[in-house]
Formats: sequence, structure tokens, C-alpha cells
Amino acid sequence: MPRSRNTQGAIYMSMAMAGFSASDALSKSVVASMNAGEIMSLRGLFTSLLVYLIARKMGALCSWRVVLQPIIILRIICEMFSAVTYITALGMMPIANASAILQSLPLVVTFGAALFFREPVGWRRWSAIVVGLVGVMIIIRPGPEGFTAAALLCVAAVLTTAGRDLATRSIDPEIPALMITVITAISISFFGALLIPVLGGWHPVSATSLGHLLLASVLVLVGYQSVILAMRTGEISFVAPFRYTSLIFSSLLGFFFFAEVPDGWTLLGAAIVIASGLYTFYREAKRHLSPIAQESEPRVPV
Repeated sequence: MPRSRNTQGAIYMSMAMAGFSASDALSKSVVASMNAGEIMSLRGLFTSLLVYLIARKMGALCSWRVVLQPIIILRIICEMFSAVTYITALGMMPIANASAILQSLPLVVTFGAALFFREPVGWRRWSAIVVGLVGVMIIIRPGPEGFTAAALLCVAAVLTTAGRDLATRSIDPEIPALMITVITAISISFFGALLIPVLGGWHPVSATSLGHLLLASVLVLVGYQSVILAMRTGEISFVAPFRYTSLIFSSLLGFFFFAEVPDGWTLLGAAIVIASGLYTFYREAKRHLSPIAQESEPRVPV
């Protein structure tokens, strides 16, 4: 494949990570005035409308009965818990730290693929997974009282997002991806509405906060489209590692908008996690295995 197509694919992937990181930052900006249920409900409502219109125009809508399939229900449940745990974690910890922990997702997906799908994973990649988890522990740095609530929530977001990605792989390929996204977005919006009274009730939403959530929804969709273009333009083994640019974007957004500066331990842990992930990508490309870890979806779709 010509180098120019790989370069183009890398640009698309970097654009996707910039979109997802900016969406996270916008969500974090309203956490102080809104609970996670409100954010999920309103952002999910905007996303549902946007994706539905796109799916309808592209003829990607099918029978709503697909939602009754157990594997799709499992995917939706994982997505729901991924959204609420990650949004809540963003309000409790620096965005760069949350993003750094999230970089372990490809490693967790690789572990899940070996555990549930019996995909062959050699000792080198097992070693990379273990080293990557050590990196996560360095980022979290549990104190004398154990793990913080924010760290546990972020780890839970990683695990549920990995569950979503693994469930997605088992869905009938005949079901349009946009249809699955529509169903998921609507479900998350409804789930968020149910959480509102549990998380303290409805808080007044300012025009600014509403605008932030609307822009976050648009950026998520831009991110999704950019990921698709990246995977279809460049070689996966070349393009996938550019997912790690999200840590750069998150760090910059955290610094300029939230005055957050990652400490040395966070940077060290992130470097270990990224190095482990890059090595995993390399081994998968070399062994010509199914690149499930590389193609894992973004963690929060709405």
C-alpha cells in the first residue's frame, strides 16, 4: 500500500481521537452543574436524532426487533455502564489520567478475545498485557486506603467498553452498524433519564451546557466517521497505533481548559501502557492474526 494512503489513514485516526477527546472535555465541563444521568440523557438524545437521520438517509434502518437479540442487549448494557462510569470518573479526576487508563483498552480486548473466543495469544503478548496493567497501576497509584473511587470507575469503564467491543464482534454482520448505533444511543438516553432521580434529581441546564452537549454529540459522530475512514484507507497495523494520540489531545485540553498538569508517575504509567499496546499491535500484525484489539470501537458512543 502506498505510503500516502497510510499517512492519510493516520490523519483520519488522529482526527477521530481529537474528536473523542474534545467530546470528553465538553462532557467534563458540565459535570459540576449536571449529574451523569442528565448528561447521558441529553447527549444521548442529540446523538439518537443525528444518527437516526443519517441511518434513514443511508437506508440503514431495519426491524427494531433486532434489539431483542441477547448479544445486542449485552452490548447495550455494557455501553450503558461504560458511559455512566466514565462520565462520572471525568468529574472526579484529571482528563489526562482518565485517558491514560483508557489506553489499556486494546490490551484488555486482546485478553478478552483469548479468554472468550480462544484466539491464540503467545507469551510475548501475554507479557505485554501484564506490563500494560502494571502501567495502569502506576497511573492509579492506590494509597494506604486502597483505590480511589475515580480510579475504580475508570477501570470499570475500560472493562465494560471491552465487553462492548467483544459483544460487537458476535453480532450478525447483516445488521447495519448504524442501526446498532441508533438502538444504543436511544437506550443510553433512556437509561440516563432513569438515573437522574437516583443521582440527585434534575438540575437546571443552562444554554451553555446544552450547547456543550450538542457539540459533544456532533464530535462523537465525527470521530466515528473518521475511525471508519482511517480503517478503510490505511493498513490497520500502521493506523491503529495512532489511537494513542488521544492522550496528547486529552493532556492539552486538560491543561488549557482545566489547568490540569499530569505528574511524572502518570506520564510514566501512560508510556508503559502505550509501549505495551504498540508491541501488541506489532505482534498481531506480524502473526497475521485477527486485529480485534486494533479495531475495538471507541469506549463511549454517546
